[in-house]
Amino acid sequence: MNDEYAHPEALVETQWVAEHLNDPDVRLVESNEDPLLYDTGHIPGAVKVDWFTTLQHPLRRDFLEKDQFEDLCRRLGIRNDTTVVFYGDKNNWFACYAFWLFAYYGHQNLKIMNGGRAKWVAEGRPLTQEVPTYPPTDYTAKEPDPSIRAFREDVFRQMEQGLPLVDVRSPQEYSGELIHMPNYPQEGAQRGGHIPGAVNIPWAQAVNPETSTFKPPAELRQLYEQYGITPDKEVIAYCRIGERSSLTWFVLRYLLGYPNVKNYDGSWTEWGNLVNAPIEK
Repeated sequence: MNDEYAHPEALVETQWVAEHLNDPDVRLVESNEDPLLYDTGHIPGAVKVDWFTTLQHPLRRDFLEKDQFEDLCRRLGIRNDTTVVFYGDKNNWFACYAFWLFAYYGHQNLKIMNGGRAKWVAEGRPLTQEVPTYPPTDYTAKEPDPSIRAFREDVFRQMEQGLPLVDVRSPQEYSGELIHMPNYPQEGAQRGGHIPGAVNIPWAQAVNPETSTFKPPAELRQLYEQYGITPDKEVIAYCRIGERSSLTWFVLRYLLGYPNVKNYDGSWTEWGNLVNAPIEK
């Protein structure tokens, strides 16, 4: 079924990963919501990229800068021509977030393992607690790609022009009923609700709950097009910190081939705290 997606090369199955465990041109990256999960056991050869401690700037609310990203890739033994395969927990939430950041800095060969960690474990495939080390590389990143990242000015413009905004959070967050996320202190907001004009298409609707794999292309097209989210329009997706919306960004951009999709990583933790930003409930 993968070959029916717009960019089937961006998605690999667990069997493909099993066949490439010793491939020096492939680097497996595990990125989880649970930072301790990797240490309990991971796919042999996989390195850990923690979204909070590894990918974030130590001082500003932003990502690693270009030179810091280059250092990360060098330490992980990733070359410019390495095929990087991401997987993780929570139906690949943070795997897609890491994928998006690598795409932002121009890495070419990127893939998501369909089904993520849950599918690998369910199939009884091997896990190890051994942390691999690789010879450092001389990785060179590209300048950030503004075509896949939205800032608040872009969101204001999108809202004022009536262009598509996709709120991928739960209906309770979208309605404003749920303001504070239990167990997520880093995702706080002063106010609840959604950006005016945004439609609510929860991220998890793109995934089969039983297998953690992505739904087939026809189902995905139906899911988004029924809300007017069509490939001829510029689309911005958001959630609370940009991780759930990066999965929706991946689905729209790579599985359905929408040419113009941005992830608003400031998301609700910025908009819900922003002075003079309009909110609907």
